[in-house]
Amino acid sequence: MLDRLNQAMEHIEEHLDQHIEVSALARITVTSEYHFRRLFSSLAGMPLSAYIRRRRLTVAGAEVLARERTLLEIAIRCGYTSGEAFARAFRAVHGVGPGEARRTGSALNSQPRLSFRLIVEGNSTMRYRIVEKEAFRIVGKKARVPLIYHGVNPHIAEHIRSISPQTMLRIAGLSDQDPQGVVSATVRLSDAIEEGSELDYYHAVVTHFREVPDELDVLDCPPGTWAVFENTGPFPEALQRMWGDVAAQWIPSNPYEYRPGPEILRTRPAQGDPTQSDAELWIPVTRTTV
Repeated sequence: MLDRLNQAMEHIEEHLDQHIEVSALARITVTSEYHFRRLFSSLAGMPLSAYIRRRRLTVAGAEVLARERTLLEIAIRCGYTSGEAFARAFRAVHGVGPGEARRTGSALNSQPRLSFRLIVEGNSTMRYRIVEKEAFRIVGKKARVPLIYHGVNPHIAEHIRSISPQTMLRIAGLSDQDPQGVVSATVRLSDAIEEGSELDYYHAVVTHFREVPDELDVLDCPPGTWAVFENTGPFPEALQRMWGDVAAQWIPSNPYEYRPGPEILRTRPAQGDPTQSDAELWIPVTRTTV
């Protein structure tokens, strides 16, 4: 998988002056478009579209300073239909417009080419199992929150505090299957994973119930395969580290890829140590054919 990802990066470099089809990158990596976007953004820390734009504008910056082409010619090579649109995008990346950069020789920003490699540390083992689940529902209270990588997400904490004890009891009473009890479920609204991108967050349960109270939010999930990961450690640091390890290590090393769906987290205090939590993370996946 890592070799194929690097082949896809080479394809991007060779076609920066053309329209780059995500379907072509997915074919190179033998994945679906959804999985490629998701895997790339998880590993690179930015959406695929942002990386391609930054690479194009990095190359454009060098051409602006070289003075061998007009600014309009450079804009067209980068895929912009007008000098104004090119100038806005150029300024967003470099902090100055292309005309000013050419006149003054301003310092510009550079997006390096990405390559992927697996670092084998050998000091930890990821515990996981594969579960086939029938269709189910996530039922609880939903809020739209920004993604925060490190520490407790205050927006999620505020959402949970806003749920009344009576409502929490009604939600908990609907739990009737694994993962049991109250869980957290997050749905990504795009392939963006940078900090601040938006998620739909459910404080909810997993259930078969068809009739639920009107004040609760419902997310229907079709039948599918789930990779279930477990760890124990300080909350939320151990969980956030596990989330990253799934993307950076487990997915590239196993015959599974992401599929659309919520990521479900169940946490409970670890027995005998109140500073630790037992976490169970459910990731929707599908088995690859090669």
